[in-house]
Amino acid sequence: MELIFLGTSSALPTTKRNHSAIALKAFGEVMLFDCGEGTQRQMAGLKLSPMKINQIFITHLHGDHFLGLPGMIQSMAFRGRKDPLHIYGPEGIKKTVENIKKLGYYSLSFTINAHEINKIKEDVVTETDDYIIKSCPMQHSIPNMAYSVEEKRSPKFQKDKAIELGLKPGPDFGKLQKGISVELKGRIIKPEQVLGGERRGRKIIYSGDTKPCAEMIQFASQADVLIHESTFESAQEDKALKTGHSTTTHAAMIAKKAEVSKLILFHMSTRYRDSEMLLKEAKDIFDNVSVAEDFMIFEVKKHD
Repeated sequence: MELIFLGTSSALPTTKRNHSAIALKAFGEVMLFDCGEGTQRQMAGLKLSPMKINQIFITHLHGDHFLGLPGMIQSMAFRGRKDPLHIYGPEGIKKTVENIKKLGYYSLSFTINAHEINKIKEDVVTETDDYIIKSCPMQHSIPNMAYSVEEKRSPKFQKDKAIELGLKPGPDFGKLQKGISVELKGRIIKPEQVLGGERRGRKIIYSGDTKPCAEMIQFASQADVLIHESTFESAQEDKALKTGHSTTTHAAMIAKKAEVSKLILFHMSTRYRDSEMLLKEAKDIFDNVSVAEDFMIFEVKKHD
């Protein structure tokens, strides 16, 4: 499970930071969270193909978070994409996608499914056997959705118990791990006889743009990684709150209250050429913190 930071700037790009975009490589997929202008070029720098992306999650409809979509979609069509593309976002994403389809002259070779997310409360966005992705409205100047990605893990297979019951390593072990009962000399052995308690899966939170709020503390509770916007330093708190943003210390306080394992600061204002001061401010409150840089790759390790 890898987080790939493709763009880490706020409203304007710089020579070192592109507009917001994060790719998640996990579960045999590549998911994209936000798609600022220039995202596909950032992906090219890491040899990450847009054709592998089937799901894009947009936090809100400020341009620095979604204006990479038109170029990304047209490039996919140019390459002859056939697989459907799912784009999730707040109210207005359907209209935005319809407008993108009509932008310029090109032939769309695949289906785009736009999904508008519940704007009032935490909700499930999509779910598979391997993961569940949820959204939760935050507090910005326009509707903004934070996203969580939670890994599902099957209960631990207790090999010793299976052997005690007379089973031998082989296909029956695999069936039981998948929750399928097996027969042994006329006896039915059920999965619950050889499976232990639930194992904790990894949990990642991405804030999008938001003021510090209680909703985020609850939503990010005990996450492995919290990617939280930190547009300003603490001295700019008034400006941050007025514009619907957070400071480094806001992000660190949320990480501490939510008891997350790792905080990654994201979405820095272009005024900050050096991130050391931002890092120090956050570390004074929450120790395990990093400042995201473009092309940074962070591995989210599996729990025991």
